[in-house]
Amino acid sequence: MNRAITALLLLALLSGCAGLSRSKAPAPKAGPAPVVADPGQPDRGTRGNPVFYEVFGKRYYVSPSSSGYREKGVASWYGTKFHGRLTSSGEPYDMYAMTAAHKTLPLPTRVRVTNLRNQRSVIVLVNDRGPFVDNRIIDMSYAAAQQLEMTREGTAMVTVEALPYATTAQAAPQQPPQFPSMLATASAAPPAAQPLMYLQVGAFGESTNAQRLKQQLESDGLDNVLIKSDEGTQPVIYRVRLGPITDVGEYDQLVQRVASLDIRDVHLVTEAPPNRPGG
Repeated sequence: MNRAITALLLLALLSGCAGLSRSKAPAPKAGPAPVVADPGQPDRGTRGNPVFYEVFGKRYYVSPSSSGYREKGVASWYGTKFHGRLTSSGEPYDMYAMTAAHKTLPLPTRVRVTNLRNQRSVIVLVNDRGPFVDNRIIDMSYAAAQQLEMTREGTAMVTVEALPYATTAQAAPQQPPQFPSMLATASAAPPAAQPLMYLQVGAFGESTNAQRLKQQLESDGLDNVLIKSDEGTQPVIYRVRLGPITDVGEYDQLVQRVASLDIRDVHLVTEAPPNRPGG
């Protein structure tokens, strides 16, 4: 009998300690997580995929497929204000899950987002709509933004790529991947040189048209205008660009500046940096 009572008391004590330990445990911190294989795309959802929808008087058309989607631009993130609210796909927003919002990709879609400044990369599930702010292409969850190291600035220049659709030869994993672990972190090797970033404001088949736009921009006070062309390709395309751009603030200013000149079909492009001396 004494042994039974002692065992019960010991069990109660251990349970109490375990409960105390959980209550005092610090909140999980973002950090390196295992690199996982790309799981491909999930099936198109039954919610959040109308042909089009309107927000603030602007109409957005939902893409029929994410195949081939790749875009460079500015990412933002959203957190406590929306935590627990329903997303456009019908599930509660969890700021600690690896998710994101996009204006036109079908829901759900898995995308890889890479911070162009530090080359950190995450895979997230797009399950919500947004961000409905000019010059922003994706809204990251708090957890994803932490992994990209963009929470302090609030924004980051990124590349967003939809993962390929799984083929028949690609067997589905036996256990579904957990989104919080779907992180491809930067390797321990020395970081690659940061790409040069530009705002492309026009592309022409005739060099005279590119020169005309360059002169127009320069006459309006823009002094960082250049023309890039791929002389080895046919037909030759002459691209008018502004930059290089140093940060999101400068990018936003340039977009607003050219918009005042009625130039709105612009996008972010990158170039590999020139070779360093001796490298």
